[in-house]
Amino acid sequence: MPTRRAILALAALLTAVASLIWCTVVPPLTADALKGVIVKEPRPTPLAMVWIPGGKFLMGSADGNPDELPIHDVDLNGFWMDATEVSNAEFQRFVAATGYVTIAERTPKREDFEAPGIDVSLIKEEDFVPGSLCFNPNFDRATLRKDYPDWAHQVWKIEKGANWRHPAGPDSNLDGKQDHPVVHVAWPDAVAYCEWAGKRLPSEAEFEFAARGGREQQTYPWGETLKVGGRWMANIWQGEFPEVHNVSDGYESTAPVKTFPPNSYGLYDLSGNVWEWCADWYQPTYYEESPRRNPKGPSHSFDPNEPGIPKRVQRGGSFMCNANYCLGYRCATRMKGEFTTSSFHCGFRGVVSSADYDTFTKAPGRKGESRR
Repeated sequence: MPTRRAILALAALLTAVASLIWCTVVPPLTADALKGVIVKEPRPTPLAMVWIPGGKFLMGSADGNPDELPIHDVDLNGFWMDATEVSNAEFQRFVAATGYVTIAERTPKREDFEAPGIDVSLIKEEDFVPGSLCFNPNFDRATLRKDYPDWAHQVWKIEKGANWRHPAGPDSNLDGKQDHPVVHVAWPDAVAYCEWAGKRLPSEAEFEFAARGGREQQTYPWGETLKVGGRWMANIWQGEFPEVHNVSDGYESTAPVKTFPPNSYGLYDLSGNVWEWCADWYQPTYYEESPRRNPKGPSHSFDPNEPGIPKRVQRGGSFMCNANYCLGYRCATRMKGEFTTSSFHCGFRGVVSSADYDTFTKAPGRKGESRR
């Protein structure tokens, strides 16, 4: 996904140029393998969350992008995870209680876009307005090229006035979408919500482990084929992206949470609907040095495609993911985003570790009572 900075920089560059002319069940773990790993649920399950029992799994894939390699062993403590993505109604509760203003609702400053290779002087003053990244349905089909890695940047735009309250722009609203996942939240916005709710963002390893549903190297959260019995199992793009969208799953953009079947852990939309922020910084070669026990990602970000722009990991894919460009709905697919950039197809969900349970029970945004 392109960053806001990249879009503005691309716009500036174009201005300058124009002026010049996929399964097996995981075997039971032995006592030795489980030593020190939290497997059994130690406390009551928080409302609307699911206990993911600790264990070991093979993280990564040989069937995807180079940054999914090498496939490596990971041991994880158990944790609680939100059953669904955070919804508009849940985010509204947070905003009403705290008065929080998301990054997309704030007016950006020129210094926000300073980075190596970007001439901020080429960005017009009128572009420094609140907004967020959206799909541009009016992209120029006549000039669309698909012969370079980041060609999809051509079909994105910064929509002025787009934010979580107005997902498609200033003339849109949340009527009938209270149970849809919140979007247009940047990484700091998601962190702020999680802190208020007594949670945190999942690590990249936790997300993939949860998505696989206890099955080793499973391609999708539900199995090995995109459709089961002729039914779409996730909200993704059907057709040739970006020209043709058949909408055969019934949703052109976001779908209400719990619309599609959960995986074997009882988690919804870990594939499709919206990309989800993770806690980790992104590095394409991190798997080469990742620790085996509870990896939390590298100490800093590095994306060779945009080396001056720090990025956090995103997982799960979105309603924009498709067979010809983005296979983000695979359990192993890694994505990254500039952490202060929001978009109309990225949201999040929270997790709680056993070590943080007491903190969770005292959080101002804790929702309801825990349950067995």
